[in-house]
Amino acid sequence: MSWGGPQFVLAIIGMSMIGWIITTAIRAKHGYPLEGEWGGTTHRDDPENNRKIELLSNENGELKDKIGRLEERISVLERIATDKSARLSDEIENLRSPAE
Repeated sequence: MSWGGPQFVLAIIGMSMIGWIITTAIRAKHGYPLEGEWGGTTHRDDPENNRKIELLSNENGELKDKIGRLEERISVLERIATDKSARLSDEIENLRSPAE
């Protein structure tokens, strides 16, 4: 084979194409974004991961709501514990004593 002949040029082109295919296959296998012809990227779409993200987002919203309700309850308890008025302590004592 001649170093300046067309077979050498075609061999170089073939090797670079095979290298590109192998690199793309490895990137796709491991979940890296793939580069398109014009420089754009294509991300791997995994429905299982999308479902997990959706479930975690829903759980996160529910936990935020629960925390909000608990904060409201704590503020009521703090208000009851720090209230110095006689009216509230009388009401609590009336609840403690058995009805006669």
